Amino acid sequence: MTSTVLLVDDHDLIRQGLARAFERAGDFDVVGQAESVAQAISMWSALRPDVVVTDLQLQDGSGLDVVERLRRDSSTVGLVMLTMHSGDPQIFAAMEAGASAFLGKESRADEVVGAARHAAKSSRGFLCTGLAGALMRRASSSAARLTERELGVLRLLAEGMRTTEIARELHLGESTVKLHLSKVYRKLGVSSRTEALAAGMRLGLLIAPASCAG
Repeated sequence: MTSTVLLVDDHDLIRQGLARAFERAGDFDVVGQAESVAQAISMWSALRPDVVVTDLQLQDGSGLDVVERLRRDSSTVGLVMLTMHSGDPQIFAAMEAGASAFLGKESRADEVVGAARHAAKSSRGFLCTGLAGALMRRASSSAARLTERELGVLRLLAEGMRTTEIARELHLGESTVKLHLSKVYRKLGVSSRTEALAAGMRLGLLIAPASCAG
């Protein structure tokens, strides 16, 4: 099955190179090329392609503007972002804007085509090879801001204690313990006890239990 794709970049050579890569792939039909945010949005409205591949930096704005606008219009369009600047802030900005995939411009042409295939099939699944590292760095930075009390609550949680038991151990009210836990979850970017303990182990905040020799 052939998917349609719109290419957005303010450099003609890059657009032409991508067009050739998609044409060689055999399962994409390049229906348009745009060089600005305004042109991309106009062509999207007229053509309604399955996938839009956009550069981050454009003449009249950001590719994030394209992604945010198109995502508001459609939950199914695949949105692939390319950029020369692929740091953590750009990764999270693309993910939060609703992109389906994020790649650096150093990526090979077949990797861009592969990301577009992913975007066509899973428009809301964020594909980015640097995401795991970015999440780890963000969690590490947040973990560094855990207070001594929050760290103590996390470690008692790791010992298997329930909220009431932690409150008794620390001579705190149960509501206070729950407040500390909510702060720990938020700082670690997790939403459950299991995820908090896994993050704590991964970040070196908790010590893995020693295995017993059989």
